[in-house]
Amino acid sequence: MLSAMLSTPIARLRLVAIIEAISYLVLLFVAMPLKYVWGIPLAVRVAGPVHGILFVAFLIALFRAADARSWSWRRSALVFATSLVPFATFWIDRSLREEDLAPAPATS
Repeated sequence: MLSAMLSTPIARLRLVAIIEAISYLVLLFVAMPLKYVWGIPLAVRVAGPVHGILFVAFLIALFRAADARSWSWRRSALVFATSLVPFATFWIDRSLREEDLAPAPATS
């Protein structure tokens, strides 16, 4: 079942994007307050690198999906920008899901 869910570049992008978005929210709303409000820097030392690795995985998945679907620079930049704004990834996910269900563009 998992392999069917991850059978397209957009499906893989969606999965990585959601996991990366959750790690970003944990970093911003859990780890950062723990460090700066309660003086517990360990949370950032753990969440920071995890988020960084997931962000790199997101970029790789984004480039692969953009290439597979022949996205314009504008579309690619929009998807990238959503990764920088908290909760925006969840907003763009619906559009990605709909595009994933649509037929892929013909390649020449």
